[in-house]
Amino acid sequence: MKMSRLVAFSSSLLLGAALALTGAGVANADSSAAAVDYVALGDSYSSGVGAGSYDGSSCKRSSRAYPALWAAANSPSSFHFAACSGARTNDVTGSQLVRLNASTDLVSISIGGNDAGFADVMTTCVLQSEATCLNRIATARAYVDSTLPGRLDSVYSAIRSKAPSAQVVVLGYPRFYQLGGSCIAGLSEKERAAINGASDHLNTATAKRAADHGFTFGDVRTTFTGHEICSGSSWLHSVNWLNIGESYHPTAAGQSGGYLPVFKSAL
Repeated sequence: MKMSRLVAFSSSLLLGAALALTGAGVANADSSAAAVDYVALGDSYSSGVGAGSYDGSSCKRSSRAYPALWAAANSPSSFHFAACSGARTNDVTGSQLVRLNASTDLVSISIGGNDAGFADVMTTCVLQSEATCLNRIATARAYVDSTLPGRLDSVYSAIRSKAPSAQVVVLGYPRFYQLGGSCIAGLSEKERAAINGASDHLNTATAKRAADHGFTFGDVRTTFTGHEICSGSSWLHSVNWLNIGESYHPTAAGQSGGYLPVFKSAL
């Protein structure tokens, strides 16, 4: 099996360090080993909605999103930013996978939240009663159990077929609320706990499907701990009536401090 370019990249760094210590010419090291072809797929959590500095497209790709930040810091030989706001699993398979090929070394993706009705859950909970909110969350959880695994399987299988040698990192979603936090209005504590539980449920299902395909799951709940809504130091937008699309999405700090470190540690 051909050595992946990511492994070759790590090997080149070790070789460079050894040459430096022995006084050998580092310039003779094969710089082509550092070439990585990276494709970023997924939904708004990967495109960077909420972080600002968008590219002007309807996909709202941000230069402050974790894929763009990683690419800027690591200068891969190619970087294709295909993630798009509002994307569902069928959008990934229908339009984003065209960026993948047999030379692709690295793929990142967050997907599944829109399939499970994330936006409708939050709209329902903000505008309607607690009972209606909890019922809508229960419906979303049932979808995650019954339908989402098959949809994720379709996406992950298609990624592997298109990019057979790539390392694939699947990023999850944060918990949204710090319970017992500083919020004094808005949703009830029961609603906040139920929304957090639904996020955990989605992450568990996604991690299982990712593992079954041999992909790495990046759990961002750890880095977002202490930076949820109601924490006083939130890396997530709450309801933004002036820009409703950014509501419940990571800020620029959430991308750089919440998503980027998890992505980097998975490599």
